[in-house]
Amino acid sequence: MPGEFELIDRYFARPRRGGAGGRGVVLGIGDDAALLELPPACDLVAAVDTIVAGRHFPPGTSPHAIGHRALAVNLSDLAAMGATPAWATLALTLPAAEDAWLSGFAAGLLDLADAHGVTLVGGDTTGGPLTISVQLLGHVPHGTALRRSGGRPGDLLAVTGTLGDSGAGLALATGRLQAPAGEHTTELLHRFEYPAARVAFGRGARGIASAAMDLSDGLTGDLPKLAAASGAAAHVEVARLPLSAALRDVASAQQARDWALAAGDDYELLLAVAPARWDELAALAAASALRLTAIGELRAGSGVAWTLHGAPYAAPAEGFDHFRGPSTQITV
Repeated sequence: MPGEFELIDRYFARPRRGGAGGRGVVLGIGDDAALLELPPACDLVAAVDTIVAGRHFPPGTSPHAIGHRALAVNLSDLAAMGATPAWATLALTLPAAEDAWLSGFAAGLLDLADAHGVTLVGGDTTGGPLTISVQLLGHVPHGTALRRSGGRPGDLLAVTGTLGDSGAGLALATGRLQAPAGEHTTELLHRFEYPAARVAFGRGARGIASAAMDLSDGLTGDLPKLAAASGAAAHVEVARLPLSAALRDVASAQQARDWALAAGDDYELLLAVAPARWDELAALAAASALRLTAIGELRAGSGVAWTLHGAPYAAPAEGFDHFRGPSTQITV
């Protein structure tokens, strides 16, 4: 069994695969701390997330998917700020140092890092219950970061992609949803295990959208945060929520809506945009072959109102909160 430093050298202290590496890295893995150089006239953007076995992913999840998820959830946070991801640190707590698990985990993490130009520059390993913390650092031109607080009454509310797929994927993975094996169940499981952060779209939306955040805790949990930060009320027409064909195939209309509203783990972007800038944002999405859907608007006042075909709608309980009632048994 490898020791701590051998483990780091064997699985993580290696050149990035694919593409030029180390931009801005003055000193990376191997010293007490990393030395990093920001591009000129940029603000540093930092995010950190912890995922825990049995809390954020069910038993039997592939180590490759766990490695991917550990970085993807942070990439989504930087996408919501319109930032360029650059460097990551990893704190890995392991019950045992198993070669097959570590090889798969490292590949999942580093494959995604390479795809987004991220260099792993340090971290820590220790023994204990399986817990993974990734800190992601990036940058954005000074004063241009997207924030939750920029929305104004009259702005349209929009979401990227489709909602609820990850909730259905989790239900399939844990046996709470039974559906015949096929293309749609495979798609939904993949959406849960391999979330896709909208990094390029987030960067492009900088200067167009007035506010943004990522949907990690479900629309019913996250939209009130954006509305409150922007000092506005929000209205959503539930019939407009973008639902995939896969979700519609495996779930009833009511269950699909509930997952789209509250299940979480979609890692799509929620944005506010002035009506006059909508065409620009829609063109940006189209250029990336990314679905963009207007689901409502910000209004004067406070709180969130939900309607279905114009009639008041009782949305499911607010999304995930680790210290209250979770919307799902296993989520971020």
